[in-house]
Amino acid sequence: MGVFTYSDESTSVIPPPRLFKALVLEADTLIPKIAPQSVKSAEIVEGDGGVGTIKKISFGEGSHYSYVKHRIDGLDKDNFVYSYTLVEGDALSDKVEKISYEIKLVASADGGSIIKSSSNYHTAGDVEIKEEDVKAGKEKATGLFKLIENYLVANPDAYN
Repeated sequence: MGVFTYSDESTSVIPPPRLFKALVLEADTLIPKIAPQSVKSAEIVEGDGGVGTIKKISFGEGSHYSYVKHRIDGLDKDNFVYSYTLVEGDALSDKVEKISYEIKLVASADGGSIIKSSSNYHTAGDVEIKEEDVKAGKEKATGLFKLIENYLVANPDAYN
């Protein structure tokens, strides 16, 4: 098994506490509301929403995939760090056993956030992950993130 790690850093005009609440803590209700074509629903299958919880994300009709399940590995509400692992679903294949993610929000000098993210692709055997495949996934995630950010800008009282 190989592990391929990809890291990224981006910025937002939204401060970390508010962004973390919308992006992580309330994402199960917010994303299906503002992007039903991307995410149809999110539900807890096992657990109480904390570390160890298994969530099932069902994708909208515009997606290549029908669902994934992920396990929450870490949730630090004080330091705005969230980690989870994709453990099941048609986004995984015989080439990729699991994908682990970590998102960390840090306050930026202008009052917004710096979003630091990393993805660890755990592959079967000596399979290599192509940069194009990672970029395609990152573009979709960035599009969804921008929808959330735009929603927060347009609704200044939401998720405070």
